[in-house]
Amino acid sequence: MFTGIILAIGKITGIEQKAGDVRLSVDSGKLSLADACLGDSIAVNGICLTAVALTEHSFVADVSNETLARTNLKQATIGTPVNLELALTPQTRLGGHIVSGHVDGLATVLEKKPDGRSVHFKFRVPNELAKYIAEKGSICINGISLTVNTIDGAVFSVNIVPHTLKETSLGFAEVNDKVNIEVDLLARYMERLMKGEAAENCTSGVTETLLKESGFI
Repeated sequence: MFTGIILAIGKITGIEQKAGDVRLSVDSGKLSLADACLGDSIAVNGICLTAVALTEHSFVADVSNETLARTNLKQATIGTPVNLELALTPQTRLGGHIVSGHVDGLATVLEKKPDGRSVHFKFRVPNELAKYIAEKGSICINGISLTVNTIDGAVFSVNIVPHTLKETSLGFAEVNDKVNIEVDLLARYMERLMKGEAAENCTSGVTETLLKESGFI
């Protein structure tokens, strides 16, 4: 588990095609991995990856085809900047929100413009993810815990403060770029719980009928 508080910007230093998928090498930049161990989880752009080789400032991780299909790692090249976070411990300050590192899909940057000292971003998510995003709720973008400003259909906005722009890869993001999205864990589980016993045979999402049956409307 992670918090969405980015510890460093790393960069991709190696992409090796290996038996049908990919082995990724990452320079961890200012993030020391001196106390990390083989098998530890490290979030790369919000993707929970397992370290299979380590030095004090680099690691190697295997990336499955499922992860490549769902995330922006499939577009990564040598030198691509990535957000890094080590897995939380009982002593970690929970400054963001609970993040699993399991990316739900990709969003597209629609707008990037100055807003005071911050930068205002708009993103479009796939229609099937929009139902999990709420105004003033939490969203994880490329591993960064952020607060949703507004949501209009499948388009939502956030404001990125100067520190976050400097310390994460969102400072490099441009219109039409793809970013990894993980919706709030609670929203996903709430949907499943609301289905109750019907969950076994139900594959659709939240509907007006389901909300009525659950007493929400």
